Amino acid sequence: MDKNLLDIICCPVTRLPLEILDAARLDTLNAAIGNGVVRNASDEDVADPITEALISRDGRLVYPVRDGIPVLLAEESIQWSQVAG
Repeated sequence: MDKNLLDIICCPVTRLPLEILDAARLDTLNAAIGNGVVRNASDEDVADPITEALISRDGRLVYPVRDGIPVLLAEESIQWSQVAG
C-alpha cells in the first residue's frame, strides 16, 4: 500500500484515518472468514480470504484491499467486533 495514498484516504463511515491491518490481525480475520462467521455491512457472507486490508484508526471497521486498490465502500466494511468479539 502506497504511504502517500494512506495519508489522504479515510474511513467513509467514521472519517477517521486508515492504517494497514497488521499480519496478526489479518490472520485472525481470515480464520474467522474460514469459520464462516464474517459478514460485511451489506449482511453478505465474506467467503474469500483477504490478502490485504485497512482498518480505521479506532479499530472498528476493516476494508479489503483488492489488487492493491482499497475498497472504501461502507457496504464492504467489516465490523472488527465480529472477528475479535
